[in-house]
Amino acid sequence: MVALAGWAVLGPDPRIADWAAAALPLAKRVLAQSAEPWRCGGTWFVGVDALPNGPDGAVGRVPFPWAALPLQPEPLHPAQISVIRPGYPRADAGESETAARFRRNRDAAHLDGLLPLGHPPRRFIREPHAWILGLPLNDTTPDASPLVIWEGSHHIMRTALINALAPHPPADWANIDVTDAYTAARAHVFDVCPRREIPARPGEATLLHRLTIHGVAPWSHSASAPPEGRIIAYLRPQLSSVQDWISPA
Repeated sequence: MVALAGWAVLGPDPRIADWAAAALPLAKRVLAQSAEPWRCGGTWFVGVDALPNGPDGAVGRVPFPWAALPLQPEPLHPAQISVIRPGYPRADAGESETAARFRRNRDAAHLDGLLPLGHPPRRFIREPHAWILGLPLNDTTPDASPLVIWEGSHHIMRTALINALAPHPPADWANIDVTDAYTAARAHVFDVCPRREIPARPGEATLLHRLTIHGVAPWSHSASAPPEGRIIAYLRPQLSSVQDWISPA
């Protein structure tokens, strides 16, 4: 299903639920102690590499639920703790109206792994990763800023990026500016790929193909969540090369 559509919701499974239950108090502690500023007018805590899980994914004595996932065990980085609060997305001070409108109307749709570098920023593939796994840590209503994906977008993105990289030696691919190819392909994705909101609950996991265009929906007026907001832990283990990242696997 991931290969065809670019995403899948796995579970519910008690092993995933146990991991989420063990990770939640650690995530709350990070939120209480972190000096990291909240973005989007105080409605988004980015929390990259913020969860103190072990390299094996375990939190405390609770193992990572590899057996409940269609993935091979591998060393993991500390998970991102992505937290959304009511009102998302408010505009940041100094943010352009164009950027704020894109976040509101296009869910800040993006492809992980591309970093904006330079002035003005240009996109380079500097963080190639194997897959994206989201693990909800607390229970919210489905309209509390769910993950959004564009179904089948990974096929379009791969073709566009391969075409942009093909004239260059693979050893240079991390240094190739793919901004124009990426922007054009994403616009095409908006035209032809179905937009799907993917809510999930603790005990479930959302697996994305690494080239899937995705984002976060605005917080609905009718949404509800615990006081800490909607929390999802994200894992994106790194690959050794852009060549691996762009491969059909």
